Amino acid sequence: MSDLLAAAAPADAPGSRSFRDGARARKLLRVAEIHAEPAAAASWRGRQIIARFPEARLVETDSHWRIPHLHGNEGNVERWVRVKRETLVLGERKSFGVRPNGRSADWIAPGLSNGCAMACAYCYVPRRKGFANPITVFTNVDRVLGSLGRHIAAAGPKPEPNQCDAHAWVYDVGENGDCSVDDLISDNTADLINAFRRWPTAKASFATKFVNPDLLRLDPQGRTRIRFSLMPPDDSKLLDIRTSPVPDRLAAAADFLDAGYEVHFNLSPVVIRPGWEAAWDELLRAMDDVLPRRVREQAEAEIIMLTHNQDLHEVNLGWHPRGEELLWRPDLQQPKRSENGSWNVRYRNAVKASAVESMRRMIETRAPWLRVRYAF
Repeated sequence: MSDLLAAAAPADAPGSRSFRDGARARKLLRVAEIHAEPAAAASWRGRQIIARFPEARLVETDSHWRIPHLHGNEGNVERWVRVKRETLVLGERKSFGVRPNGRSADWIAPGLSNGCAMACAYCYVPRRKGFANPITVFTNVDRVLGSLGRHIAAAGPKPEPNQCDAHAWVYDVGENGDCSVDDLISDNTADLINAFRRWPTAKASFATKFVNPDLLRLDPQGRTRIRFSLMPPDDSKLLDIRTSPVPDRLAAAADFLDAGYEVHFNLSPVVIRPGWEAAWDELLRAMDDVLPRRVREQAEAEIIMLTHNQDLHEVNLGWHPRGEELLWRPDLQQPKRSENGSWNVRYRNAVKASAVESMRRMIETRAPWLRVRYAF
């Protein structure tokens, strides 16, 4: 076994007590303030969440997008992690469109959250929210599930295999958050998994950097794909702030497969820095050493190169400048307009192409069982 996994902590075994009620969950989320739209606070799900955090101060807000001392407040940069730990927002989702994707999923579903309690330094979601990125939970779950159900019914059976899945339409249900962390707050993630269990032509999918043993109880019956995001542990310690250690994510893979999930991996993001190839080579060796055959036989992966952003770079300099030493590399990066029209920076074309080819070679050598769905 690789030394990489020597320090892996055993996952909390499912039992009578929920992981969400334990010390590790409370360390991640100590909600002291809940900003809630009136309709969200009055809803069944909203009341459940408010009751879960009885000591939190409840503050009414007209819009979950417009909370003056959160959004657009540069002073929050100094409280970047504290805001994520102590602040929660409740709102009602207003848009229910399903967007085509074609990479890891056929479709991007309307999510039940936005933002995250973790603090990955490269996360794209804060770019849209302005100096604070706590979790916003959407409480009108029935409308989201109704929209998904109608879309799945209209799509009918999948006519032919593609890179997303051979049989089912795949819906990414966690584009702007982490469903494993969301489950610490409410039953939104459980409601999604339960719904997809009833839809035989569709499959839910979400990426996560957090091992939540409570999800092992939900019996997805193969209708939910969990994608554990991985990067070399030294990079993760610096960049994946407040997430589960990478060895823990690998150690959990078999448990989730045995609980009825499809288990895939995101090799993401690939950050080019001195020694990056040796670090990824060691991680791939560890995957080959530790993952049981039953995990390897069904595993697929995505290679996602780092995308960064000038505004996020400036934010990070205010709370985590060490991370920017790896993320901000003008000597290797070029501007690129994103799908939503904003300007990001990505590795220059030749640099990216060379790195992707290097990753593919390492996978062929160290983990030839791992099928790469796509590299982006």
